[in-house]
Amino acid sequence: MKKKNSIKQILITSSTLSSSKILNKFNFKKTIHQFFPIDYFFFTEKFLNYWKPGLAIFVESEIWPYMFKNLKEKKIPLVLLNARLTKKTFNRWWKYKFFSKSVFDKIDIAYPQNLETKKYLDKIRVKKNILIGNLKFVENINENFNELPKNLKSEFDKKKIWVASSTHKNEEIFCAKAHLELKKKQKNLLTIIIPRHIHRANQIVNEIEKLNLKITYHSNSPKKLNNFDIYIVDTFGETKKFHKIANSVFLGGSIINRGGQNPLEAARFGSKILHGPNVDNFKDVYKLLRNIKVSKKVTTPKQLASSVVFKKNKLKGIKIRNMGKKILNKTIFELDNLIKNDFKKT
Repeated sequence: MKKKNSIKQILITSSTLSSSKILNKFNFKKTIHQFFPIDYFFFTEKFLNYWKPGLAIFVESEIWPYMFKNLKEKKIPLVLLNARLTKKTFNRWWKYKFFSKSVFDKIDIAYPQNLETKKYLDKIRVKKNILIGNLKFVENINENFNELPKNLKSEFDKKKIWVASSTHKNEEIFCAKAHLELKKKQKNLLTIIIPRHIHRANQIVNEIEKLNLKITYHSNSPKKLNNFDIYIVDTFGETKKFHKIANSVFLGGSIINRGGQNPLEAARFGSKILHGPNVDNFKDVYKLLRNIKVSKKVTTPKQLASSVVFKKNKLKGIKIRNMGKKILNKTIFELDNLIKNDFKKT
């Protein structure tokens, strides 16, 4: 989009400092970042009067009633890209049918990421729904630049490693117990744990040390890993580097009832995906991965240990990346048409 001459500027909004820092790393010439305004009539009105967008694109489940109302009044086309509406979310909206329909009616076109969302958007009467696929299948082109330092990578190469990613409270102990099971058969084993919230790192270490396992932190930059069992990643924004080297990845938020985490980043690298029973947030994705024999559900540390493999399936990774390319190309085609049509009117 930034290559198109018809587009003078792209404004990306978010609500967190971390997202603004990530965007600043890219140095896009036409793209700037602003924090999204409070969703109240006065603030959204002021925001739109200042920036004067020609087209508004919201992503996934970003539904803002006041902003949508102001966009409609100013006749600014509104798109919901990669739209996501779960049964739980839909039921909350459906309790207030009249209000919900008045909000969703402002959307000119939605691109649902799955059939479930399309069904709910149809029911809530969004004017136009086109199912393209889930953009989470799309590979980030910058993934190739997420490399570990060579000396650390060479240390990992000496070990048999597996990764537990986006873990929540109690799941680290679950994975540490799986490590103990694996250790009975595997020599030179290292379990890498990437907690969802890194401020819990010290608490996690205190709990795992009770199992008599030796632990180190990523932030300590250890030169040698010979004597360690568990490697805690306590730094922000480095998950991809570890997914890239992992043959097996356990996704957290799935043993506890948090609905699971997105497994596609690890799956694109050819890793075997392991998860607990609670994956409602990504059930369509896990269903597909299960069908192509990439993922497996586990419920006990012993089951997790017996499911860990130490060899990537690169062909499956390529298959998932190709799915992403098709979805991306279709999305670009749709957005190109929208931009051409809307800028003709202005």
